[in-house]
Amino acid sequence: MSERKKLKMVGSTMATSPAPAVPMTAPDPEVRAVAKRRQFTAAYKLAVVEEADRCSSPGAMGALLRREGLYSSHLTMWRRERAAGALAALGVRRGRKARLTAEQRRIVELQSRCARLERELAQAHTIVEVQKKLCTLLGLPTVASAESTGSES
Repeated sequence: MSERKKLKMVGSTMATSPAPAVPMTAPDPEVRAVAKRRQFTAAYKLAVVEEADRCSSPGAMGALLRREGLYSSHLTMWRRERAAGALAALGVRRGRKARLTAEQRRIVELQSRCARLERELAQAHTIVEVQKKLCTLLGLPTVASAESTGSES
């Protein structure tokens, strides 16, 4: 078995145990009721992406993808991850985010409150400007003009 195939098999018994002394029987041809999601190690992803980058002849990329049982979207995603942070980004697992500490939750809460208040303030400023324009169009006295005329007398 090639070294790359061993890298590919995460948590597989084939990658961790030596070859059995008794010959293995043929695999069961039945399709599993529940499909198992494939998991690729960061080293395997990087090795495949590097090999794909070396493919120069026509059809070499397709042969690589067929041999490894991958889709072109895998390569696209892995290349983006490699560009974003090389091997460290390739090893990142998807799933639930880490829980925030009490201080981090408070910061997020205050930031969202601040953003909401800023939106409300901008809306209030817009309303005041519209009211001023409406008063001038209708010829009604505004608060600013009423205060200025009251202070003159």
